[in-house]
Amino acid sequence: MDVLLTAILFAVLVLTVTLAGWKLYVRPKEVLERVSSTAVAAPAPERAPVHPSLVFREIAQKLGTLIPTSPKDAGLMQRRLIRAGFRSSNAIKVLYGAKAFFGALLPLAAFVAVAGLDTDFGNKMALVGMSFLIGFFGPNQFLMRAARRRQHQIERGLANALDLMVVCVESGLGLDQAILHVSKELDHAHPEISQEFGLVNLELKAGKRRAEALRNLADRSGVEDLKKLVAVLIQADRFGTGVGQSLRAHADFMRVQARQVAEEKAAKLGVKLVFPIFFCILPSLFVVTVGPVAVRIVRELIPMMTQM
Repeated sequence: MDVLLTAILFAVLVLTVTLAGWKLYVRPKEVLERVSSTAVAAPAPERAPVHPSLVFREIAQKLGTLIPTSPKDAGLMQRRLIRAGFRSSNAIKVLYGAKAFFGALLPLAAFVAVAGLDTDFGNKMALVGMSFLIGFFGPNQFLMRAARRRQHQIERGLANALDLMVVCVESGLGLDQAILHVSKELDHAHPEISQEFGLVNLELKAGKRRAEALRNLADRSGVEDLKKLVAVLIQADRFGTGVGQSLRAHADFMRVQARQVAEEKAAKLGVKLVFPIFFCILPSLFVVTVGPVAVRIVRELIPMMTQM
């Protein structure tokens, strides 16, 4: 029975790969050859090599178009994709297609792997079910990790961006020009926050109000420090206070906050080192200090006691 199921799954997998290759490679190649044969003879351009990730993206996108999604779930996933830096219109389709692809591929691979094992059928099904959960929810975890990594990079570059904005505003530039200048200057050092400020500048050029563009910046990034900066800029613009003064006060506040966070981490360091010291350093220390004495006791003292 296991051999028959393995053969059926192998045949289904081979048929799926064959159909995907026919759709993505053979048929487009035949069409291009037919068109090129009827056209005027000309030197054929060299075809650029296709990266495997692009083929996977095409397959995932086609699978994603076949999967029905609820608007609420799609909106949540779209927000996560934007925070992770994926702003393409097809990103949500690629995500759902990747979930369907890995949700089907990993259980098949797990079933083929455990089919020949001499274990209980329930354990085999549990492993297949676990592989399905990993394949289906794995893209979600990857997306969340990518979003957290990007938010961390934005937090790292926010202090430099704020200092540069203070210099630009105090030198006579307006807030819109200062945001544009910061976006250009930090393109190589901090590309994540440069992209966010560049989007703010594009929204302002498209005709959105400054407060709305800044709120969109806070919603896109999801970084708490950036939300505080946006609140300061909106209040300064609304009540007519000096933007330079507000930015400098907020920069001082962020420096104090960063110093307090560093002091808090330094205070927690002693407690966090207890377990590595106890489990990693103390055993080796005991081996080095007590080991020779124990060996000597076993070799010399115990034989002397037995002879007595």
